[in-house]
Amino acid sequence: MGTHGMILFGHGARDARWKEPFTRLAAKLAAARGADGAEHESGPVALAFLELMEPSLPDAIAAQAAQGCTVITVVPVFFGQGGHIRRDLPALVAQCQVAHPGVQIRCATAVGEDDGVLDAIVGYCLTHASPGDD
Repeated sequence: MGTHGMILFGHGARDARWKEPFTRLAAKLAAARGADGAEHESGPVALAFLELMEPSLPDAIAAQAAQGCTVITVVPVFFGQGGHIRRDLPALVAQCQVAHPGVQIRCATAVGEDDGVLDAIVGYCLTHASPGDD
């Protein structure tokens, strides 16, 4: 099986500090993938943004294709399936698939749609809801 890249896809913002948790998430994912011993060859982990920040999704996919990735999974780091995920993302993925026909481009659902993610957020909220917090 070929190299499997992953791209964390976010909206983007004007304030550069907004990107910091995405950068930490990408580093954590890269570290976890490097240690998992999975059957596929773990490939690069990258960030991409819809607007206001670089790289764009087409640029990030092109970079991973150039690195030899034969499969790329795009993970939308969005809370829900709004218009950007239902309309903009499929159009971008289709554009990238035409540009890179030898690469299988997969797209996950928005991370906020996953019960495990929601459970983690509930846990986070509960740690900040001690009886003395009014």
